[in-house]
Amino acid sequence: AGPSPTSGIHVYTQREVYGTVGSHVTLSCSFWSSEWISEDISITWHFQAEGSRDSISIFHYAKGQPYIDDVGSFKERMEWVGNPHRKDGSIVIHNLDYTDNGTFTCDVKNPP
Repeated sequence: AGPSPTSGIHVYTQREVYGTVGSHVTLSCSFWSSEWISEDISITWHFQAEGSRDSISIFHYAKGQPYIDDVGSFKERMEWVGNPHRKDGSIVIHNLDYTDNGTFTCDVKNPP
């Protein structure tokens, strides 16, 4: 049996990010892959509100374009600041609110 065709991609995010209500915060997501970054790279951010069991997709980057998902309270307040060619998938959330408390997850896929 040869090596498996999936190669690892390592994603790094800050463990905890603090922001003040009304200010903005950068959710940084950097990644490293032993493979070159393909044009099909995709980045998805999910949000799980504190005390909620459900996680929603709030942002994705695919086919070279950023898309802010039209759900939740983030759509008017989110800014894409990443650059996949620099292995960066970061976003900024503006005008923070108490309801933004929760877990944000960055998911990167770099198809072969």
